[in-house]
Amino acid sequence: MDIELGIRNVARAVTFSTDESADEVNGIIAKAVAEGQPIALTDDKGRRIIVPADALGYAIVGSETKHAVGFGAL
Repeated sequence: MDIELGIRNVARAVTFSTDESADEVNGIIAKAVAEGQPIALTDDKGRRIIVPADALGYAIVGSETKHAVGFGAL
């Protein structure tokens, strides 16, 4: 699933993919913002992304569906 995190006062968003479900990511972000703790996520390559909750401008959690690539028949 693709995730995009917008950081306040930063022109470029942080974009990465993760193997976690949308509910897990939403829960992690909501808990971190409510408690004022850093948002800590892991991408699909094992790297850790840590963002201070008070610096978060927005979060876009993408769909979990895999999109077909190519010109095959539907």
